Amino acid sequence: MKIAVYGKGGIGKSTTSCNISVALSRRGNKVLQIGCDPKHDSTFTLTGFLIPTIIDTLQIKHYHYEDIWYEDVIHKGYGGVDCVEAGGPPAGAGCGGYVVGETVKLLKELNAFDQYDVILFDVLGDVVCGGFSAPLNYANYCIIIVDNGFDALFAANRITASIREKARTHLLRLAGLVGNRTYKRDLINKYVEACPMPIIEVLPLIEHIRVSRVRGKTLFEMVGSEPCLHYVCEYYLSIADQLLSQPEGIVPREMPDREIFRVLSDVYRKPSGQEKNPNSEKFMEFSII
Repeated sequence: MKIAVYGKGGIGKSTTSCNISVALSRRGNKVLQIGCDPKHDSTFTLTGFLIPTIIDTLQIKHYHYEDIWYEDVIHKGYGGVDCVEAGGPPAGAGCGGYVVGETVKLLKELNAFDQYDVILFDVLGDVVCGGFSAPLNYANYCIIIVDNGFDALFAANRITASIREKARTHLLRLAGLVGNRTYKRDLINKYVEACPMPIIEVLPLIEHIRVSRVRGKTLFEMVGSEPCLHYVCEYYLSIADQLLSQPEGIVPREMPDREIFRVLSDVYRKPSGQEKNPNSEKFMEFSII
């Protein structure tokens, strides 16, 4: 199973990905997490440090793939999860999607893909170029991380468009949304009501999730010294169980940009039961411009 994790930048994709990877490992799977971000910090919570990247290793070996060994690029993380960081070019100097392609090419030459039950791609956020969607070329499922904010759901809507396009060429499905660190879900509910898609799980606003990122530890590792966090791990185990059940998933259809503005803004602009303001459409047209 190959899973691509997407979402708005800063929404908690890497923290969520690392905990899902450990949860999948706890369920008896051999897991590889591939960080697809030039910042190369996806697997930091699993390893506790920034591991060497694929692009760094290729440069050292002068792009001689035959001189690269499995151990040069794959590093052990917490819970038995193997970790790879694709890395990328300096800011403004190249395409991150190209690096993802080179990473997959190298891992295939090392026969790495055949050695895992689950491969999870953790993809950088807030990019709309073709390279941004490159991991979807290899994934069976996509998960979108959101919170109860407009920006995260607007980004999710854009990501669904990429999923729909890639699903034309191979069996790719949206497994669903995962809400991260949110104490309300009214906007999430409104969005999936207007644009139907599954909600896999919604994690409450738990400060330890943010702290775990700073400490470079997964929640599963932290629970050893703080048993009170056991209930948080259950959320990630629930996500893992749903993925391992191989859900049918959906090929989503995104909402037009103006429509998602209208739908989500109405949650706060129009109290429940109030008739629609006849000037609201005119106001929204102006505000979007």
